[in-house]
Amino acid sequence: MIPANKNDEKPSIPFLQYQLLTQNPYRFTIEDLIYEVHIRHKQIPSEDVEANGDVIRQELFQKKHPCMRASMLPKKYGWGVHYNSEGKLALYGMETKEYLQFVQSGDNGPKLVFAMRNSRS
Repeated sequence: MIPANKNDEKPSIPFLQYQLLTQNPYRFTIEDLIYEVHIRHKQIPSEDVEANGDVIRQELFQKKHPCMRASMLPKKYGWGVHYNSEGKLALYGMETKEYLQFVQSGDNGPKLVFAMRNSRS
């Protein structure tokens, strides 16, 4: 399922993550993704990003951020997130053959980690 973008003026974080990862597989590390989503979600002008990108990034990472297991993409929308050997991310739908190959590869393939639950219920 594709995350809905309910507000055209300010896209949702899951929508931005989906958009960036599907259009640019294996381009972003988790830190790069968090930064790029922050820039787009807060609608920071590109001039400000060019002039103060390092400061924006430093302030953003002053606090901790959750991993992709806590993202709504795997939790609510059912997307699989794959990290390559360089730590860069790509999205795979649960219905795709690539996703099934990752899941069925067992001990020979990548480590399978499930998304975090919302509650213990």
